[in-house]
Amino acid sequence: MVGSNARRSRWLALYLPLTFFMVFLLFPFYWMLVVSLKPNTELLDTSVNPFLLASITLDHYSYLFTDTDFVRYTINTFVVTVGSTILSLSVSILIGYALGRFRFKGGSFMGALIFLCYLVPPTLLFIPLSQVVSNLGLYNSYWALILTYPTFLIPFASWLLMGYFRTIARDLEDAAKVDGASRLQAMWHIVLPLAMPGMLSAGIFCFTLGWNEFLYALVFMGSGEMKTVPVGVVTDLIRADVYFWGSLMAAGILGSVPVAVAYSFFVDNYISGMTAGATKG
Repeated sequence: MVGSNARRSRWLALYLPLTFFMVFLLFPFYWMLVVSLKPNTELLDTSVNPFLLASITLDHYSYLFTDTDFVRYTINTFVVTVGSTILSLSVSILIGYALGRFRFKGGSFMGALIFLCYLVPPTLLFIPLSQVVSNLGLYNSYWALILTYPTFLIPFASWLLMGYFRTIARDLEDAAKVDGASRLQAMWHIVLPLAMPGMLSAGIFCFTLGWNEFLYALVFMGSGEMKTVPVGVVTDLIRADVYFWGSLMAAGILGSVPVAVAYSFFVDNYISGMTAGATKG
């Protein structure tokens, strides 16, 4: 009897909240999948159960690939996201290493200031940045976004890596320098391999934000074939008061695949990196 009560209590305290959270989290993806597979005749038919599939069609996916430049938009998004992630992560590693490993006056204040820069809304930055992009002649080019995305990617990634670098014992680095390694060699061969979970966490964070960013992509690269997926889907599938719901949901499903793949491969390192950065920073 006692064991039965313990199992019931465990189920209520653990599995019931997890089940509710899982359903709450996965329901939007289920809804997108259902809508993307329904024929147009059923989308607005109130007599049909909206949560079930009476019939399946791939017309919405076919329309997405044949009547829009979705493939081109996906390539644009991938190039911009990977480029901005590499640039942001390279800079963030140097900033995080300097603030996390060096001790100098004002270091803590600079770390807090960098994180506060992340809190500045992009809506306040895109106007001055548009002038910079215009003066450099970068409109409708990959560099317009690769160089502007780091304005909101670097601050948080630097703050995250700063906290993670502080968790690595200094004795390891000191021992390498005693053996004749320079500061740069000790950083490259000792610190960076140990900081790989934190760097993966920062990289996934940068990749996710860059992939889903809308405002800068709309302003700097929102015309012709240079659109990204968030911008191209909205402009091509929403025309005045006409919404192509099936294709919109299909684009949402396909657009979430790269981020889901990135998280599934690096989820363990992502969690450990985020936890270390949050508790030790």
